[in-house]
Amino acid sequence: MHISGTLSSVMSDLDARQYAPATERNREPILEILLEVLPPTGTVLEVSSGTGEHAIFFAPRIYPRKWLPSDPNPMARASIMAWREYAPAENLYPAIALNACDPMWTVEQQSLDIVAIVNINMIHIAPWSACLGLFAGARRILPSGGILYLYGPFKQGGQHTAASNAAFDESLRTQNPEWGVRNLEDVVEVAKTNNFSLIKTVAMPANNLSVIFQKMN
Repeated sequence: MHISGTLSSVMSDLDARQYAPATERNREPILEILLEVLPPTGTVLEVSSGTGEHAIFFAPRIYPRKWLPSDPNPMARASIMAWREYAPAENLYPAIALNACDPMWTVEQQSLDIVAIVNINMIHIAPWSACLGLFAGARRILPSGGILYLYGPFKQGGQHTAASNAAFDESLRTQNPEWGVRNLEDVVEVAKTNNFSLIKTVAMPANNLSVIFQKMN
């Protein structure tokens, strides 16, 4: 009975797995950039991990670094934990609750040696305050030289870079007027006010960008 109950519990956990179709398309290109820009050791905090599919893919491949997934949504955290059960990695932490907008993040009270923050497909599917909170939190917890990596669609010079991005932006704003594809220059300005410099941008699949910032002294 004990074995049966355990198996039932595991299967129930696995049923919580969620899927994001874009993950399989973008995970390899994102990993390639991460391996170039991440510090060689330390913990990488993923803010807004969503389904958890990126976490289980990246963690074993960025070893010996550690990967810490987070999300404010309980259903997302359940999915992350279910994926972690399905594809365990010794350097993948359990998911934590973290809202980028909070004035203090739970990780600030722990000794986790966070050297980088990764944020994939969040700032356009969130209020602008989430972008402000992300950089403010990164300023508080990252050391000098720490990396903040963003991935997603961006406008440049106030203009969309592709018709598909313009349509996506309209769709987002229809769902929530506080959402929308952000202007890259606006994000860079927020970075500067939080003591981050733009290292580089890299064109990615489906008209997205990798945008890499580094914390200054």
